Amino acid sequence: MSDESVSARRFARESMAVLDRLTESARDDVARAAALIADCVRADGVIQAFGTGHSQAIVLELAGRAGGLVPTNRLSIADLVLYGGEAPSALDDPLLERRAGVAARIYDLAAPRPQDLFVVISNSGVNNVIVEMALKAKEHGHRLLALTSLAHTRAVPAGHPSGKKLADLADVVLDNAAPRGDALLELPGGGAVCALSTLTGVLLVQMAVAEASAQLIAAGERPPVYVSANVPGGFEGNLELEKRYAGRIRRTAS
Repeated sequence: MSDESVSARRFARESMAVLDRLTESARDDVARAAALIADCVRADGVIQAFGTGHSQAIVLELAGRAGGLVPTNRLSIADLVLYGGEAPSALDDPLLERRAGVAARIYDLAAPRPQDLFVVISNSGVNNVIVEMALKAKEHGHRLLALTSLAHTRAVPAGHPSGKKLADLADVVLDNAAPRGDALLELPGGGAVCALSTLTGVLLVQMAVAEASAQLIAAGERPPVYVSANVPGGFEGNLELEKRYAGRIRRTAS
């Protein structure tokens, strides 16, 4: 029998409690995040979402999925290979996300327009490539939405030479409420297990998309939303929606 301090039941109970709190405590920040998203869609912009490591799971939740907004791009370090001509071996560098210039290259490959919104996702909010991408977005006049753990980012030093962290640069910050180190359940003798940030990140992203859709509907506009390609007519309908953003989202021909 498992120790009740480390069990499926305890993780489910404690993570659900955090999710319940977030639905209320994040309401105002979600509304502000939704306004950024709705403004971007209304201005014919594209939502450029970027993260590294497991934060890419939240990027996938936002960009290019059924029930999500069509004008979305998933930016990734892998873009250096997929679109930038780098050898696949470039991704073998374990310190790649700490190297200067990587985010600038990813930004240039995406070729964003001024009205595009950047959504940068990082639990710690301190890695060089994350802060560099945020700085690049602000340098070019983009609005910036950050999804991060304020508890973690406040507990660790900045990793970028500017001394800035992701939360310092954002127009709106969504706090994922994950603890320092992300893991929720403390282990006997030290350490912790069961990361929380993916669960809370998915909740916050979908709340923001829902609220942005509500704002667009209230303004008499229909949100451009993907239908599952696995329902009749879904694939064809999605292709029609994507035509508006041809060459700007990577699910269309350039």
